[in-house]
Amino acid sequence: MPATVTLTVNGIAHAFALPGDTPLLYVLRNDLALNGPKFGCGLGECGACTVLMDGIATRACVTRLASAEGRQIVTLEGLGTPEAPHPVQAAFIAAQAAQCGYCLNGMIMATVAFLKRTPHPTEAQARAALRHNLCRCGTHVEILKAVLLAAEALAHGEATP
Repeated sequence: MPATVTLTVNGIAHAFALPGDTPLLYVLRNDLALNGPKFGCGLGECGACTVLMDGIATRACVTRLASAEGRQIVTLEGLGTPEAPHPVQAAFIAAQAAQCGYCLNGMIMATVAFLKRTPHPTEAQARAALRHNLCRCGTHVEILKAVLLAAEALAHGEATP
């Protein structure tokens, strides 16, 4: 029987008796029914599975359960609610920065981590920060607009842009 691994996800502790090499993404989606993180490439290349681990954008498809133990994990569902979205979520809605929505989880989570590090970004910095998140629908212009809109909202302490 595998050892018990305890994860704190969106502020709630969960214990799992699963092998330590189980991908974190599988636990989030299959065991916790958190479907914000998506399975894209399974190789950590596309960013669709991004979560925040101790505030750092992390690819859940290549993060093993054992390495997540004791860390604070936040998924898209843990950022805000439909009634009170996180400022980054609100900016993505306001900028209409979604088409199919598959990449959106990764874009939003990467943006949250990026804006914590760089609260007043230039467009070039935003482009560089998101360069490893793939979007095949072509909403890059709207996504960049959303990042800058969110930065502005956060700088002014606004809940929504």
